[in-house]
Parts: sequence; structure tokens; C-alpha cells
Amino acid sequence: MAEIASHINAILKSIPEEPGIYQYYDLDGKILYVGKAKNLRKRVNSYFTKEHDNGRLRILVRKIHDIKTIKVSTEMDALLLENNLIKTLQPRYNINLKDDKTYPWVCIKKERFPRVIYTRKKIKDGSDYLGPFASAYSLKTLLDFIRELYPLRTCSLDLSEKNIQAKKFRPCLEYHIGRCKAPCVANQEEQEYNENMAQVKHLLKGNITTVIRSLKEKMNAHSEHMEFELAQVVKEKLAALEKFQGRSLVVNPSIEDAEVFGMYSSPVSAFVNYFKVKDGAVIQGLTIELQKKLDESDTELLEFAILELRQRFQSTTREIILPFEISVQFPGVEVVVPKIGDKKKLVELSGKNAENYAKEKEKQQALIDPDKNTNRIMQQMMKDLRMKEEPRRIDCFDNSNIQGAHAVSAMTVFVNGKPAKKEYRHYNVKTVEGPDDFATMEEVIFRRYSRVVEEQEGMPQLIVIDGGKGQLGAAINSLEKVGLMGKVTVIGIAKRLEEIYFPGDPLPLYIDKRSETLRILQHIRDEAHRFGITHHRSKRSRETIKTELSGIKGISDVTSQKLLIHFKSVKGIKEATLEELEQVIGKSKAGLVWNYFKESGDGKAQDEQILV
Repeated sequence: MAEIASHINAILKSIPEEPGIYQYYDLDGKILYVGKAKNLRKRVNSYFTKEHDNGRLRILVRKIHDIKTIKVSTEMDALLLENNLIKTLQPRYNINLKDDKTYPWVCIKKERFPRVIYTRKKIKDGSDYLGPFASAYSLKTLLDFIRELYPLRTCSLDLSEKNIQAKKFRPCLEYHIGRCKAPCVANQEEQEYNENMAQVKHLLKGNITTVIRSLKEKMNAHSEHMEFELAQVVKEKLAALEKFQGRSLVVNPSIEDAEVFGMYSSPVSAFVNYFKVKDGAVIQGLTIELQKKLDESDTELLEFAILELRQRFQSTTREIILPFEISVQFPGVEVVVPKIGDKKKLVELSGKNAENYAKEKEKQQALIDPDKNTNRIMQQMMKDLRMKEEPRRIDCFDNSNIQGAHAVSAMTVFVNGKPAKKEYRHYNVKTVEGPDDFATMEEVIFRRYSRVVEEQEGMPQLIVIDGGKGQLGAAINSLEKVGLMGKVTVIGIAKRLEEIYFPGDPLPLYIDKRSETLRILQHIRDEAHRFGITHHRSKRSRETIKTELSGIKGISDVTSQKLLIHFKSVKGIKEATLEELEQVIGKSKAGLVWNYFKESGDGKAQDEQILV
């Protein structure tokens, strides 16, 4: 190891202080990681001089045996080179673009009277390729619409001037149903066909406004020349185009040509949504997932996604709208980070789309492979809560009382991140008098885990205490008494800011509000609160309905409640006849009540409680 360290140190001293990319290799010469930097020396040295919280990053640094760098002129060049090397080399510790789709293109064939073809493969045959398009369904809908507007040929005949003049072809069915003008038999001029094709290209690029403007000029020209039938044909096309345009998500018309990037970041992945805005309408949208490997920042991930998507769509747009500032400058591109207005709303909409995509994917994974989804969540919780093992079983405790009366505690249990309701338990507090939440927690934790140890029941991997440092300290006292301290992870969760407290650590941990770890902790805490409150109300209700009836042997609280509901008070019960009592609670119990009050004497109610 000393030899490797000295070799690395020699490399670190020779790295230039210029923009570029760096590559890490292991002992076998296999690439581990590719990164970019404004200042190569500072960036690379930081890996070996800083303490790293991320476990994967610490492992990466230990594996580095060789470092290679490539200098470039600007940070943009570094981003481009990094992107290409990641795609080519696919290093283990780099961002993983989770995208295995082959996106569709529109091919306009290089031929006389060119055809418009839907394809997923680009062939270098001189043809024009437009796209790629994010949605195959949307593209096919657009192509169907284009074929309704413009009669284009679909056959693969060689329509050379020589072949047409030689009359080698006959009109096909497409001509007879009005979907083609039969240029194969010289029924359509090449100039007219090419004018139509120019408008088709505009439509495929999203320039609907340009086509509408051109058609309006054409319609007016026909009208001026008294060609009213031709003007009507163009007018119908215009109406169809405007109707089609209305299907798009319309934003501010002043946004003529822009790209919008929204982002949603989870602990393990980042989701970047892309909108293409043309002439005030969103004409294209796509969301990609970037799998994190080394806790990359949102800025790094967004920069990678912008470059990837602009390359994919061969973008020449001069304005990009982002949710936050980035460090890379794209040549000839204006970066806008809006604070208010329509552009701000558009960025928020894009971010919401990214979040919805992430949530839908999460649901699909849970349905398709629930075990894999559970394993992922358990791994994430173990990492977030600094545990040594996965929290397959979680116990959570919450206390309930009102001014010290009817003190109870509830324990809820989650197994594999889901409620195990058969394992829930209520505890009536026995040794604590008055509203002492800490002493209550200490008693309940001791009772629970002394029994677990004695009866050798299954131990949880995680104990959650609803409360801050005080309640956590009380729980720790009991765990120490039963010899479990250090054998199980115990945390406290405070409601106000959802702080997570660990034993012996005065500073709380704040978990990402969007994380599944916090969501599960909140769920089990809320379940404990609900379960405890339900028991507390039930106990309080039983105490409240205690009347003189409670002293009658053989008459339960349920029977007492039936009588009070029917007769409204104990006095009403005393004044009732035996037959009236029998109709409510039956002959046997009615006899017990009748005899009790008959023997008690004066018939005056000692308890005049009225049920409302």
C-alpha cells in the first residue's frame, strides 16, 4: 500500500491546474471513474485530502491505482468529453443513465418525390432524419395528421423523370382514395410536391405557426385570383392545423423557441424532465433517470442531463430555462433561471412531471417485483440511519394521557417496511402517577423488552421513540437495564421538524423530506399515535360510563351502555318495569337488574348521568 500511495502522490503533484477530465484506474488497469473539473489539480487532490461520508466514495479512493488526465480549453469541452467517455467506457462508479429505449425518427428519403418514413434506425444514405421523438404514439398521430393534410406518396417506385415519361407505372389505390396525387403518372408537379414537403418539415420540427402563416398567404392569393375552390381547400387545412395546435400545452406565445429542464432528486436517482417549447406551445416532452453512484450534486446531474438531451435531439435552441444555476456555459446559449412569471411556472411544471415520473416508476417496481423493492428500501433505511443491519422489524412507542389521567402507551410494529397489525400492543401504565412522559416511556420500554429477553422473542433491528432527547434518554435507561443497549438501534423522532436523535449525539439528523426512510418513520409514528389515541379514548369512555349499574354482578359495561342509551338515565332504569327491561337486555339480565334495585330500597338514582 505504501508503494501505491507514493505512486499516487507523484501523480497528484504533476496534475495541471487547468480544465479537463480525469480518469481513475484500479490495480488491473480497469477504469473506475471519469470526471470533469475546472481545475484538475484541486479537484483530483480533494479525493485524497478530504474525509468522505459516502461509503462508495471511500471504496473508490482505496481502489485507485493510477490517474490519467486530459486537458481541454473550457469546462464545456470537459463536459462533452466526460459525457462521451462515460458512454463509451461505462465506468462502474459513474452516473448511470437508466435509458434502454431506441427513440423513433422521421426519415425523409433522398429521392425524387421523397417519402416520409417512420423508423428507429438511422442509416447514412444521404436522407434527412428529423427527431428523435420521445413518444412513438405522438409521432404516429402527427404523421397521420400530416398525411391527411398533404397527399404524399408511400410507394417505393423509382420516380425518375425518364420512368414517368416512359409511362412505366399506373396509379394505385392510394390515388383512388385521395391520399396521393399520383406523381408516378405525372399528375403532380415536382415543385408543388416539394412545397408540400417543406411544410411537412416545418410541422415535424414544431413550426406550426410558420406553416399557418404560409397557408394563409396561399389562401389569400387564391382568393385574389378568384380561385375560390382552391382557397376553400387551403382554408380547411388551416382549420385542421389550428385544431391540432390546440391539443398542445399552450404557454406564453412570447416564448418562441426554448428548452425547459425540470428536476426531481431522490436519494438514489435523479429524474430530469425535458420540454421543447416552440411558438408558445410545448411540442415535445421526455423524462430520463440518472442513477447516482457517488452522491453527485444536483448541479452535476443536471449539467450531464442537459448535454445528453441536447445531443440526443440535435438541439440548436438558443435559450434554456432551468430551476437553478449551473456552472457550465453552453456556447451561444442563454441560460435563464426565472424567479416569477410564465417561465417560472413552466419550470415548476417540468419539475412536477419529473416527480410524477419517479413516483409512477416506484409504484410499478413495487408491483412488478415487491421483494426487490423492499430490499431496496431496507438498504436505503440502513444507510440513512447509520445501521449495521437492515431494519426488517421496527418497533415504535408513543404515550397518550390527558392531564395525567388514563395514561397509556402504544407499540406499533412494521415488518419489511409495512404495518404488522397483529403485533401491535397497548400498555396501561402501572407505576407512574401524574403527567410524566419520560417515566411512562421508561416503564413501558422496560416491560416490553424484559419480556422479550425472558421469553426469547424476536428482537427488532430498530426501535423508534416518538419524542425528542428526553423520551429517547428514558428509553435508553430501560434498554441498559435489560442489557440490550448497543445490540439494537434506537432513535427518537421529534414531531416539530422531524429531527432524528441518536443516543449520545446532541445534534439531530435531518433526513431528506422526500426520502422513503422518513416516509416509513412518519408512517409508523403516526400509526403509534393513532393506535394509542384509540385505546386512550376507549379507556376514557369506559371510565365515563361507570354508573351504579357497574356494581351489579353479571352486568357488563356493554349491557350498562345499552340500558343507559334506551332509558336515558339510571333513574329511568329504576323506574322501568321488568317487561321493559327484558325487551332491551333479555330475561336473564333483566332479572338481575330488577332484583338489584328492588333489594336496594328507595329506588332513587344515585347516579343521574345522562347520555347525550
